[in-house]
Amino acid sequence: MIEIKETTIKDIDNIKRLWADGDVMRFVGFPDGLNQTSEEMKNWFRRIESNRPVLNHYSIFEDGNYCGESFYEIDAEHQSAALDIKLFGFARGRGIATAGLSYAIKEAFQNGAEIVWVDPNPENMKAIALYERLGFQQKDFPEYLISKDEEQTSIYMELSKS
Repeated sequence: MIEIKETTIKDIDNIKRLWADGDVMRFVGFPDGLNQTSEEMKNWFRRIESNRPVLNHYSIFEDGNYCGESFYEIDAEHQSAALDIKLFGFARGRGIATAGLSYAIKEAFQNGAEIVWVDPNPENMKAIALYERLGFQQKDFPEYLISKDEEQTSIYMELSKS
């Protein structure tokens, strides 16, 4: 059984382990994983906790085993929410990502987003296929998301509430 719950301080060690996994983090630019200290993780969690429900993070479990995370952050000015999902390799291809991302989408829409978006690495074909199955469509990056200092290396996909 898949369980998705709002992340608590008790989940920090699981998230730290997830982020340290190079296989999990390779498509977001950390092929050797992102190794955070306990203090850095606590600071990250305090930011999440103090900004709910504009941003939120969920821990995903299957039969009590930690599988990964989903996340959203709402930009109130543009009524849009960035989404993310990460799963350990053992949890992929079994519907867990669909459940975890669908949950984050529903929560983002309930908390003020009119559009949710993702920006997958174009080489992450499995993620792109997941987003397409959920109804996301590839579009041009909105101007407000384009940084003049950064080269665009991902693609933009969005899903509208309506």
